[in-house]
Amino acid sequence: MPTVRTALLQSSGRLGDVTANLRILDEAAGRAAAAGADVLLAPELFLTGYAIGADIARLAEPADGPSARAVAEIAARHGLAVGYGYPERDTERHGVIYNAATLFGADGAPLAHYRKTHLFGDFELKWFTPGDEPLVQARVGDLTVGLMICYDVEFPENVRAQALAGTDLLLVPTALMHPAEIVPLSVVPVRAFESQMYIAYANRAGAEGDFEFVGLSVLAGPDGTARARAGRGEDLVLGDVDPEALAASRAENPYLRDRRPGLYGSLV
Repeated sequence: MPTVRTALLQSSGRLGDVTANLRILDEAAGRAAAAGADVLLAPELFLTGYAIGADIARLAEPADGPSARAVAEIAARHGLAVGYGYPERDTERHGVIYNAATLFGADGAPLAHYRKTHLFGDFELKWFTPGDEPLVQARVGDLTVGLMICYDVEFPENVRAQALAGTDLLLVPTALMHPAEIVPLSVVPVRAFESQMYIAYANRAGAEGDFEFVGLSVLAGPDGTARARAGRGEDLVLGDVDPEALAASRAENPYLRDRRPGLYGSLV
């Protein structure tokens, strides 16, 4: 099976400027496609910025709103799947906003939509409603792809559920802040190893309001190594997801096969 080249856009974009952030995403998609990428992942809340406070209510859009249509056009124009984060307004529940992510296919068709289930810190708890659907998947080429957002990946149960459902590549748009560098440096590679999958973790970078994002975006492989790694600043890094290497790693490290679920009842 062919490898799937995955591009991670590490950028905080322009705070509160959706139009500018769509331009940045379009430019990154063009560079990623030129480098042979099949998938581009942008960070958490990329379309609006993270530190937008009460502007979240103004900038939030429905999952099928104008920005979603613009991203679908970007994906189709450049011929690669695009995943990104944004604040989603629930059109059926007035005042409800989710920290959401959507994945569009290379033809511009919507593939997956996810609402962050584990909200982090006072800022998110104030403005967002947690999602209640933990397992979201799609197909990209020969891969089963899952979606999470930032803090979600720090819960091993979450990632293991994706693994048990057959996820090969987990896409995680994120907004990780200082001093939590241990997450991209250690936690994400360990999650990839213990659940035998690839994890693409695309972070924001630099100072934004009261937040300082640490960068260090990573594509972690099932052997627990970084197949691609960004630094601290704005970047676009690419790495390959190899289905054959994944199958070999799963055969060598049969954690999913050797589980004994009957012993784990106390966990829940």
